[in-house]
Amino acid sequence: MPRLAIYQPDIAQNTGTMVRLAACLGVPVEIIEPAGFDVSDRNLRRSGMDYLERAAITRHISWRTFEAWRREAGGRLILATTKGAVPYTALAYEPGDIILVGRESAGVPDEVHGAADARVVVPMQPGLRSLNVAVTAAMILGEALRQTHSFPHPAIPDNRSDPT
Repeated sequence: MPRLAIYQPDIAQNTGTMVRLAACLGVPVEIIEPAGFDVSDRNLRRSGMDYLERAAITRHISWRTFEAWRREAGGRLILATTKGAVPYTALAYEPGDIILVGRESAGVPDEVHGAADARVVVPMQPGLRSLNVAVTAAMILGEALRQTHSFPHPAIPDNRSDPT
């Protein structure tokens, strides 16, 4: 199953939205610190992240520790970036992919760009800067889950016997 990685997030509410997204979809989350806010469980709960208990979150104290973990675990690093050359829908996703989104204020540094196995972009109207990072994560993660057949399979009620 693809994973979602969040690079040094600046805004707790965006992180909360992405954690909720990941919890609902059963996708593991990697938070790469330092963050612009306290990412302890206690503080995340206080920020209204009521889905925290359902999310599989791993915190990495730095980019280097994340990269060491990734190299050991395997998996391609797919960077969401406004400097991407490939539309996110044109990439063939694999189950072990890690979708990485950058900081709201600054994206990611050159070192992170260089480590990416692929750089994808969400096509937008000319003259507009970028989408919200949580919206971008949802769009790309949704495409990756669709392609890898990794969406959860919820129980669908059988309404055939209901005459209404």
